[in-house]
Amino acid sequence: MNRIAVFCGASIGFNSVYKTEAEKVGAYFGKYNIGLVYGGGKIGMMGALADELLKHNGEVIGIIPHLLKHEEVVHSDITEVIVTKKMSTRKVKMSRLVDGYIALAGGFGTLDEIFEVLTLGQLGIEGKPIGFLNTNNFFNPLLDQLDLMVKEGFLKQENRNMVLVSDSIEDLIVQMNNYTAPKMTKIVNTVVK
Repeated sequence: MNRIAVFCGASIGFNSVYKTEAEKVGAYFGKYNIGLVYGGGKIGMMGALADELLKHNGEVIGIIPHLLKHEEVVHSDITEVIVTKKMSTRKVKMSRLVDGYIALAGGFGTLDEIFEVLTLGQLGIEGKPIGFLNTNNFFNPLLDQLDLMVKEGFLKQENRNMVLVSDSIEDLIVQMNNYTAPKMTKIVNTVVK
């Protein structure tokens, strides 16, 4: 993979293990020449990840919607900052630049972005691998919820299988490199008379 979008918190959380893991991801990307596409901030998990990759002379592209540019602290030392008019435009731009997606610990924004790409994968619009780096079992309750969705008939098992999970960036990248998107069933439009 040449570039990966990483979604993560604008906060570092209360446990230093999350920041440490973000730095590990940045170092890994630098070592294996993987470019980062992310939200463009220099604070929290985003900043820790970007700073570490920059230390390894890696490519860091931040994409931020204009409306957030004044509220967030934009990282000025990255390879490129792309400002978009809308959040939806930002997501499309990210999709065009990357070969896969990873979620690290984060809040609503992290979940919004990773679930949007999962939905696009479920619909067959995206076929890129989507990984959750499960540091400190952060995503376990969420993964349990996905399993419940399958059990209760709201999510197909093949779509649940799109969620790649590991507590190791090395293993997660191996899974992503070996990923094959599920085959989609064609939806036939019918007109009800």
